[in-house]
Amino acid sequence: MKVSDVMTSEVKTISGEEPLKEAARIMVNAGISGLPVVDDDRKVVGIITEADFVTAEADRSWGRQRRRLLANFLGEAEHPKAKTVADVMTRTPHVVDGSSTVTEAARKMTELNVKRLPVVTPDGTLCGIISRADVMGAFARPDEDLRGEVLNEVVIGVLQLNPDKLSVTVVDGIVQLDGSVESRTDARLLQELAVRVEGVISVNSDVTWTSDDTGAGAGLF
Repeated sequence: MKVSDVMTSEVKTISGEEPLKEAARIMVNAGISGLPVVDDDRKVVGIITEADFVTAEADRSWGRQRRRLLANFLGEAEHPKAKTVADVMTRTPHVVDGSSTVTEAARKMTELNVKRLPVVTPDGTLCGIISRADVMGAFARPDEDLRGEVLNEVVIGVLQLNPDKLSVTVVDGIVQLDGSVESRTDARLLQELAVRVEGVISVNSDVTWTSDDTGAGAGLF
């Protein structure tokens, strides 16, 4: 399953020139914790999250203390620097291509410890956003959907095996393969590709083969 299959296409965005208050308003009203920042061509130039607001507020707090000290000793004051989205956003954020798999996106979010990734086209144009919730949704797919993908995409589509000689059942995300194929390689590929289907927890295979690639005879994989 591709990122484009599960991402949110209608994405709230903001320009870097907008005030922080506007970013906060959009995030609160939409019930979201992050906003992609885009330019006039809808290219992603940054992202602003709740964490950025926390950092900005901490800077303001320190700024107030510093201004009081400066006023006491030097009679001077400084103004807070963070006024616009561009002042606090994370620049050149990590993104993911829409053609990437959900597994790749999940791995990237885990490695980077982020809750969401902007989804872009090859030229960097924003086309959606994928969140941890979207990834979880992919792994909560109905058993019948998983069975259909294993049968249609793996058995028939990729391996071009005879579906009449195979049985595919799925219960609670666990795939059971039965039947026979021509070679041990086919049996191995069937199991390995089935377990890579998004949402599949594990695969049990009792598939036999009629001819062993190594010439060792038929048997269970």
